[in-house]
Amino acid sequence: MQPSAVTNTTNLTANPSQFYTWQNYRCAYEVLQPTNTTSQGIPLLLIHPIGVGLSRQFWQRFGREWNNLGQRNLIYNPDLLGCGESDMPHLAYTPSDWAEQLQYFLQTVVQKPVIVVVQGALLPVAIALVQKESSLISRLVLSGPPSWALMTNKPPEWQQKFLWNILDSPFGSAFYRYARTPKFLRSFSTRQLFASENAVDTEWLNTLVAGAENLASRHAVFSFLAGFWRQDYTSSIASIGQPTLAVMGETASSISQKSKKEMPDKCLAEYLACLPQSRGIKINGRNVLPYESTAEFVAAIAPFINEVS
Repeated sequence: MQPSAVTNTTNLTANPSQFYTWQNYRCAYEVLQPTNTTSQGIPLLLIHPIGVGLSRQFWQRFGREWNNLGQRNLIYNPDLLGCGESDMPHLAYTPSDWAEQLQYFLQTVVQKPVIVVVQGALLPVAIALVQKESSLISRLVLSGPPSWALMTNKPPEWQQKFLWNILDSPFGSAFYRYARTPKFLRSFSTRQLFASENAVDTEWLNTLVAGAENLASRHAVFSFLAGFWRQDYTSSIASIGQPTLAVMGETASSISQKSKKEMPDKCLAEYLACLPQSRGIKINGRNVLPYESTAEFVAAIAPFINEVS
């Protein structure tokens, strides 16, 4: 079914949700436009992270700062299936699933090349999207990409399935109910995501609590935790021909025990050595740079994007 979508022309803070249908699922997105001026340049396609309560709302601070800086690119901000206002079927999601959703979105809604901005461990989705629809990807921005060890070592399939079966159970449902409480979300964000405990603010926590209210949102999170995104992406990364900017936090850390000692400089160097057309930059912050270090992140990527705008 072809989506019927009308581009919104209101300002960045007041965009209503729009919807399209992909494989009989209702998928949500919003279009952020510059305030009081016409858009220009190549549009951005934002890919939000997966986690308890996370959705396209992750990018709201980025959108506001992008607008405040006077940038005029259209921003397409979709909810991946299983997240936000999109349908939440009971599936074991893979990067290929989400990439196919975004491929359809590009072909039928956007209908023009974009610059992909992808957060964290959703990088495999961007990689798969480039493989499926390279002609509609102009450039890529990698925000806090995973450690190189996570991106080049595939765990055994039995392990992924075993973890999924544990999580996709009454035990998993009970765990998710606890994981969506403000207490757990604050603790996890402080331990794993933010450089500063003070940056874990009420806006962040309230957004996550609201995003995890629907218990069906656990399926996307459990798919991520089971590791279905984990593969050896060395050759796939090396085949990306588009110019790519990797942005790392000065205090970036890994969720993997094997790679927890991997330093940001080393991680950045490994990406740049593999990507054919790439450059890298470090900024203040840890693992959620568009939220924690919004102004610095926008300032870091704007020149790269404006080169082709």
